[in-house]
Order: sequence, then structure tokens, then C-alpha cells
Amino acid sequence: MTGSRRIWVKFLAAALMLLLGSTVCRAQFREEAFQQNYNDTTTGKTPADSTDKLFSFKEYFGGLGHRNQTRIGVLASGSLLFVGGMQIYNRQYWKLPIIYTGLTVGLGGGSWAYLQYKKTGNEWCKNAYPWFFAGGALMYWATLLDGTICYHPDRKPLPGRATLYSLLCPGMGQIYNGEAWKVPIYWATLMGSVHFYITNKTNYERYKWIYDQASNPETSPTTPITAEQAKWYRDEFRRYRDYSMLALVGFYLLQVIDANVFAYLGDFEVNDNLSVRVEPSVISASENYALAGRGQLSLPRSSIPTTPDAYGLKLALRF
Repeated sequence: MTGSRRIWVKFLAAALMLLLGSTVCRAQFREEAFQQNYNDTTTGKTPADSTDKLFSFKEYFGGLGHRNQTRIGVLASGSLLFVGGMQIYNRQYWKLPIIYTGLTVGLGGGSWAYLQYKKTGNEWCKNAYPWFFAGGALMYWATLLDGTICYHPDRKPLPGRATLYSLLCPGMGQIYNGEAWKVPIYWATLMGSVHFYITNKTNYERYKWIYDQASNPETSPTTPITAEQAKWYRDEFRRYRDYSMLALVGFYLLQVIDANVFAYLGDFEVNDNLSVRVEPSVISASENYALAGRGQLSLPRSSIPTTPDAYGLKLALRF
């Protein structure tokens, strides 16, 4: 199996594990927390089922025209293509010239500098075009984050906002939910995954170079280890590199799911009204046949068992 196929197989396995994990969580948390319901359940005057239609052009452009209320998930999805849509919905038109100027300078300037570098080999253009593209990407990211922050819902915390916060900036959704203590944990796992990815990638490239040199018949082997040893280390560090990337993606998705679920549970009633009540109870063996004498079942009265009642204790918990 080639390296690219191995990566795809591991990615699909990780996706399957996440899917199974979310299925298990449905029985433990509220089911709607996993159904992409990113805003209030109504849009205007008509109830909207967001689990059936995650995106609607009519809803999106109706929101841009201020004819109806639009879910934050629909706004964010539409603004991925129609940049500035969230600012229009929020009636912050003065931000649009800043956004489009930044995107034009970043993408246009980067494209121009890249083409000039390819034509002339200019050193300044070679160093400048990555910075231009990075500036355009930063403006694009800031546009989505600004639209998410300025969105004004009726409900707080809003699960859609918490989800987008965590998608755009890991840990921000937890801060929005009032669980800032989780941020160091998630950042430690993410930074640890990045560290191990870089370390394993560096070692993989090192042993790959040694293997190429040692296995080249046209050059005299001057490497400190044999080709077989280099091949073993190369494959090991490539495997660790792939695991590190899967861990990075997994922890990133975990903090997004965490922000979404606990935003839904933000209005879950939790109080100190706990009580335990123990009282006598009678378990009648004839209870399953109680409807027989009322015409609900076709069983004759003589067929009802006459097992004596059982006596015990009933435990009732209130929380």
C-alpha cells in the first residue's frame, strides 16, 4: 500500500470513529446538539427545520435584504463565497470597503508578485508574494470572525456562534460558553500534535534522504547506516507523522464538538434540589392484565394468574 493510500485509509478510519462517537453521545446528551441546528428554530414567522435544510439561498439572500431572520450557520456558509454577507446582514456597511480593499491588495498583490518572480526572478517578489497571500487570508478569516461576533441572536449562548468561534479560533467557543478552563487543555493537545508532527516530519525527510543516498547505485555509500536500516526508520517516522496529523485533526474537531454540545446544554436546568425518597411498594403480578376486565384485552378472566403480590421498597431520585 502506497503512502497516500495509507493516509486516506487512516483518515477514513478516524472519520468513522468520530461518527460512532457522536452516535454514542446522542444517548447521553440532547440529540439536537448533533443536528446542526445553529440558531433559533424560527425564521421570520415560519418554523424552520434546520436538520432538513442546512442551507437555503432564499433564506440567505432574504436575510441580506433584511426581509427575514437568518440562522448564523446559513450566514456563515453563504459568506464563505459571498464575502461580506455577514456584515451586510449586521447593517455594518462601512466595513465593506475595508474588507474588499484588504482582499484585493492581498490576493491581487500576491498574484502580481508571484507572476513577476516567475518572469524575472526578482528576489523582492519572491519574498513578498507569500506575505501578500497571507494578508489576504487573514482578512478573509477576520471577516468571518467579525460577522460571527456582531451577529445578534435572541438566545445566549447560541450554539452556532460557539461552533463558529471554535472553527475560526480553537478555544474561543469554550470561552464564549464560560468554560475558559478548557482552553489550556485543548491548546496543549493541539500544540503537542503540531510539535510531534514537525519532529516526525523532519526525521522522515532525513532518513528518506539517507535511504536515497544509500540505495543509489551510481554513488558510493557514505551514509552512517545501511539502506535497509534507513528504510525502516523512514517508514516508522512517516507513520508517526501521519498519526500526529490525525491527532491534530481529531483534537481540533473535538473542541468544536465540545463548544457546540455545551452551548446547547447552557440552559440545561442544574440546581441543588437533590432528594432521595425510599418508601414501601407493592408489585402486583396481575398489573399486566389489569385491562382484561375493561374490555381492552380478549383474555378470559380465568386465565389471569393469581400469583401473590410482592412487597418491597421503592427508591426515588430527584435531581
